[in-house]
Amino acid sequence: MAAIRTKKKSLKVFFAGELFDLKHLIGNAYLAEAIYEKSHGRYLCALPQDFDARGTAPRTTRDHHIRSLVGCDVALFSFDGPDLDSGTLVEFMLAKFADIPSVVLRSDRRGAGAKGPSWNPMASFFPRTAVLAIDGPGAYRKILKKRHRKVDEVIRLAGQHSSADAQRMCDEVAGAVVRALDRVRALQPAMPRHLREAVYDWISAMPGLRGKEKALRREFEKYLEVKVQKDLI
Repeated sequence: MAAIRTKKKSLKVFFAGELFDLKHLIGNAYLAEAIYEKSHGRYLCALPQDFDARGTAPRTTRDHHIRSLVGCDVALFSFDGPDLDSGTLVEFMLAKFADIPSVVLRSDRRGAGAKGPSWNPMASFFPRTAVLAIDGPGAYRKILKKRHRKVDEVIRLAGQHSSADAQRMCDEVAGAVVRALDRVRALQPAMPRHLREAVYDWISAMPGLRGKEKALRREFEKYLEVKVQKDLI
């Protein structure tokens, strides 16, 4: 069993992706845990599916996601699916406005071409962003081929071989994500220093978050202060 590590040395990762079905929820949880393990506790994912938004109203949920995103150190965005999830795309753009180092992960082979995954170019080419394109089904088959012998279907299911293979694939993806996070963290901030306070002041007002203006400004000033202390911006 892995040792429990202190959170003090961890960088918080906003994990953005689909949250609509069982496969999304399980996949997000597996990958978040594997990232923590593969990074030796360096990256601690904040899973939106685990957020307690203190209510179920859509605006309450949205506001909580925005606050959590801007308060995180780095971000991971799942760009899977035949079309990009609109909520994830909005969160990605907010991260870029805030100059948050980001990794875009796509494990969905649909729409992939010779030069990698294809989506609307308006969601591409942003600074401090690494795109990690992985052929999910292909990666899974490679793990299957590593087995020295085939097993009976019943034995494979009863012996939990399928979930074990999926976990191995998840571990490999997590390792690649950790390396990508390390790369984007090392990139110089895109935001000029003299604009930092003005930009974060605007971000506190731009989404129309509920709350008093002065309190929101202080909250986002604190987010900026912490990022500066960590040399993230």
